Amino acid sequence: MRVLLIGANGYLGRYVADRLLADPAVQLTALGRGDDADVRFDLATGSPGALTRFLDAVHPGVVINCAGATRGGARELTRHNTVAVATICESLRRSGCGARLVQLGCAAEYGPSQPGSSTAEDAVPRPGGPYGVSKLAATELVLGSGLDAVVLRIFSPVGPGTPAGSPLGRLAEAMRRAMQSGDGELKLSGLGVQRDFVDVRDVARAVHAASLSAAQGVVNIGTGRAVRLRDAAAVLARVAGYGGALHELDLPHGGSPQPHQHPGRPTGLATIGSPRSEATSEQLAAAAPQPYPYPDGCGAWQQADVRTARDRLGWRPRINLEESLADIWMEAACRI
Repeated sequence: MRVLLIGANGYLGRYVADRLLADPAVQLTALGRGDDADVRFDLATGSPGALTRFLDAVHPGVVINCAGATRGGARELTRHNTVAVATICESLRRSGCGARLVQLGCAAEYGPSQPGSSTAEDAVPRPGGPYGVSKLAATELVLGSGLDAVVLRIFSPVGPGTPAGSPLGRLAEAMRRAMQSGDGELKLSGLGVQRDFVDVRDVARAVHAASLSAAQGVVNIGTGRAVRLRDAAAVLARVAGYGGALHELDLPHGGSPQPHQHPGRPTGLATIGSPRSEATSEQLAAAAPQPYPYPDGCGAWQQADVRTARDRLGWRPRINLEESLADIWMEAACRI
């Protein structure tokens, strides 16, 4: 099976590439903007005609798109997450290769969820920021393309290589700095958020399974269990052997970035949460009320309903959060 992988050098793409290369039946070609791609092509600026000619030459059976941007302003996010997918869809429609498309979406497309609920694929998407909007637009392009296509909505990927700007990446870095400097306490804010953390290697298995399946439409990829970030912090401290105290700071309602003092909770500087987005104050104000702003637009709670992945892909997560955190910490510890 010939597979064209787009975005093989990204956080998710690297693991997808490793998974596909382990399958002797796969002939893999990597397309991307970097010099180490088999073929250099920028989806945000390249023409559908040029990509069509390449597809006709390579004739892949499956195209997997792991490319995209998670940070930047609305224009940049639209260019890399939406325009790029429009180019892929148009090229596949023009090409005679008849390839199946596996598009990687994200849980930010759903926006905030009701605490305690599991979000299924038929939930009405209400993204709370420009990143989720750009990814949702890409999903709609794929679903309306008429192609043999599936969109995997990935919840919160974790594991080795976790970006330093992600909640768990920032948590590991803060703990590394505390241990390096000998600090006996770590002061963190934003630990009340609950997310469905799924290991990046399990995500790669899901992408592989989707490329071989006949599933179409949207499929959630998560664990089906939301974990509070403060609980993940406690597990990481145990894995790291950090014996200091973890002090949780609160942010006041309305989104002031300055923590306020609670009895028994000392004020500190470290903030653990999603990376800052480019949403305007007006956009944030228009979103559903939150205990404090979550720049990923997902609110205080997200948990996936993963029955579709089980039933249509034969996929279940295998790697638990403690193992994922141990691998994150191994990378952080190497910098001590």
